[in-house]
Amino acid sequence: MRLHFLGTGTSFGVPVLGCDCPTCTSADPRDHRTRHAALLEGDDGRRLLIDTPPELRLQLLRARIASIDAVWFTHAHADHTHGIDDLRAFSIHAEHPIDALAGPECAPLLLRKFPYIFDPDHHPIPGTSRPDIRLRTVRHREPTRAAGFDLLPLAVPPADQPSYGFRTGPLGYIADAKTIPPDVEEALRGVRVLVLNALWFGPPHPTHLTIPEAIEIARRIGARTTYLTHLTHRARHAELLAALPEHIRPAHDGLTLDL
Repeated sequence: MRLHFLGTGTSFGVPVLGCDCPTCTSADPRDHRTRHAALLEGDDGRRLLIDTPPELRLQLLRARIASIDAVWFTHAHADHTHGIDDLRAFSIHAEHPIDALAGPECAPLLLRKFPYIFDPDHHPIPGTSRPDIRLRTVRHREPTRAAGFDLLPLAVPPADQPSYGFRTGPLGYIADAKTIPPDVEEALRGVRVLVLNALWFGPPHPTHLTIPEAIEIARRIGARTTYLTHLTHRARHAELLAALPEHIRPAHDGLTLDL
């Protein structure tokens, strides 16, 4: 199993438009953070995409991804969904629809936001195409399977809608959380690699974990290595490497882990 970090930034991305801070003007490519996405690749070559941000096409080109078998939507915010049309390039060559998995709060929002994709009564104009995606709902702690992966969906609470992470084998993945409920912590214990969102070293945020909060959660879960994603421009990658505990590392766009 391999994990590709396609995008590790927040909804603003890095560089932030109009910002000339040290991170946004950095020459270090690890400081250039596109909106959140990742990809799991199994030993059989099947691929599970996590989220479809606005930069998805560029992310997949950079990673040289030629096919997608399923997509996992963490939640319905624009920075996690508005690149969904880029899946059209894969589905027009696929023999079957691409599976899309979303929580019970996210799925109806996707239906409303993208009716041209999910409305069965909508038919593209002859000679045109749309993404061929089959949406199915996942529920908290009800095991499911997609793209060859056995997945345990895990709902975590930001402010306005639950976000769904998962555990699969040695990997725990939580991309957008404000808190981690006790039953989710319990489900994640024993993972070798944990992915957590973490904004900054600054004050608490109403909907996302800060870096100190993520460090404490990582300590309680006890993964061998924790990677932080969904990072802002308030700290450069090199600064984070120097400041974080040895077993906690900042992810960066293009990072690939062999699990």
